[in-house]
Amino acid sequence: MTTIELAVEQRNFLRDVDWQTYVALSDTTDRAGCRLTYNQGDLEIMTPSMPHERYGTMIGRMVERYSEIFDIEIWSVASTTFRRADMHRGFEADEAYYVQNAERIRGISQVDLEIHPPPDLVVEIEISRSAIDKMSLFAAMGIPELWRYNRQSLEVFCLENKTYASAATSEVFPGFPLKYAEHLLGLQLTSNETTLIRQFARHCESL
Repeated sequence: MTTIELAVEQRNFLRDVDWQTYVALSDTTDRAGCRLTYNQGDLEIMTPSMPHERYGTMIGRMVERYSEIFDIEIWSVASTTFRRADMHRGFEADEAYYVQNAERIRGISQVDLEIHPPPDLVVEIEISRSAIDKMSLFAAMGIPELWRYNRQSLEVFCLENKTYASAATSEVFPGFPLKYAEHLLGLQLTSNETTLIRQFARHCESL
């Protein structure tokens, strides 16, 4: 087991973990907010820091506000556990949303990715680098769009031919002001969050 400890968060990485053990761990309710990522025997257990959670929450609030302003139906699934037993892969995102497929999973309490579509958008906060290649994992599981924030930039990647390509705009939320959101995220740790969301809303209403 390799442990990476930083002032901001902790990641524990284990190899040769069988699928049944991963499922048992991911079904455990008392794991203090840890997020699990599993990729064909490799397991990472990540304990997010307060800044990590605040960035994710801020992006989530902006997505939700944008959807309200432009009357876009979304289904927020946050850090729900998504697994594919046939692939031996699973993940828990920082934020995740059904948008184009929101109607298809309405009323479903347990998503089965062998039957139901994956989230249309996954948001990942990268304060420290994961030991697992999450982009390859998300691509294999068919996530159409990935947003990644590393405390400096908010990047968008769209799935094309089973791999991600960098994109200047979001296909899931066309018109979402990514650069303005990135600017506000840079102010998040030293500013009032509600004030920043109001600024974001005013900016969107002027588009």
